[in-house]
Amino acid sequence: MTEIILAIMGVCLLLYVILGGADFGGGILELITGGKDSGVVAKAIAPVWEANHVWLILVVVILFVAFPPVYSVILTTLHIPVLLALIGIVLRGSAFTFRHYDIEEERPMAIYTAVFRISSLLTTFFLGVTMGAIILGEITNDYTQGFYRVFIHPWSNFFSFSLGVFLVVLFAFLANIYTIGELHDPMHVNRFTRWAKYLILALVTEGLVVFLAAEVDGLHLFSAFYHSPVSMICVALATLALPLLWTGLKRHSRNLLRIVAGFQTTMIVLGWFAIQLPVLVRMSNGDDITYQSSAAPPQVQYYMLIALVVGVLIIFPYVGYLYKTFKFSQNTSPDQIKKA
Repeated sequence: MTEIILAIMGVCLLLYVILGGADFGGGILELITGGKDSGVVAKAIAPVWEANHVWLILVVVILFVAFPPVYSVILTTLHIPVLLALIGIVLRGSAFTFRHYDIEEERPMAIYTAVFRISSLLTTFFLGVTMGAIILGEITNDYTQGFYRVFIHPWSNFFSFSLGVFLVVLFAFLANIYTIGELHDPMHVNRFTRWAKYLILALVTEGLVVFLAAEVDGLHLFSAFYHSPVSMICVALATLALPLLWTGLKRHSRNLLRIVAGFQTTMIVLGWFAIQLPVLVRMSNGDDITYQSSAAPPQVQYYMLIALVVGVLIIFPYVGYLYKTFKFSQNTSPDQIKKA
């Protein structure tokens, strides 16, 4: 029962990275490209950007109900990066909405655009930093060690920062790939294709930096991956998919690009899960929090599982319908919609 709940949470986390990550990447992409073609990016994410937060909400709720010690540790010792990420989510959503619906005056639009782009970058960065702290193992619940050691040191390190940068590049890459699928103008396609190639190189480079940073901070990530067959397979498959991605960019194959990018992201997440489990939070004293040790009482898990199954049966079809409806309306003229 606990394993099923954990698997559902893992799927929700993966969906948030793939779908919500692309939304955050839209703002990052606008920032790194200097705002060129910002209208194209905004149009691509506008219909569904808010719906993607449902996956993050599910992850938080599952942690709170099914694994309360994990929720408690993360929201206590890592409250600073988590709070900064949450503030960024609010600012980003508000700015995106106001930019879309407010009066079209130059100064307000410039402010909303700047807030949207910067908050997209910072939110993504601090989500990565939080994840890095969970993996690294510098978290302590001994509050007698002082404010810095308990609330700053676990996430203020080379590894956590490098993982934050990696997530920024990954989300920008996903947004770029998905945006290519929305383009029809050859000039726009060529520009975003060029940026996709830059981001692929940056992603591979930053991935190596993450591994090196882990070694510097005492986390033997190379060894962990080497001794995990599942992780090694995931890394190998993600690497072998690079030529397919490059081929898709050359041929402007929208479907191939999206499938390969989603597949590679899935392999990255699965590779991390494989070396992390059964641990959910690594602690500095070696007394790691596992999903078994942090699981709620069986009766709570039972009702939680029922709620999740019912929720999945409702949410998944309706989110799929949402995507289909808005993409249909985007790619169809008003006369065609009336006839449909």
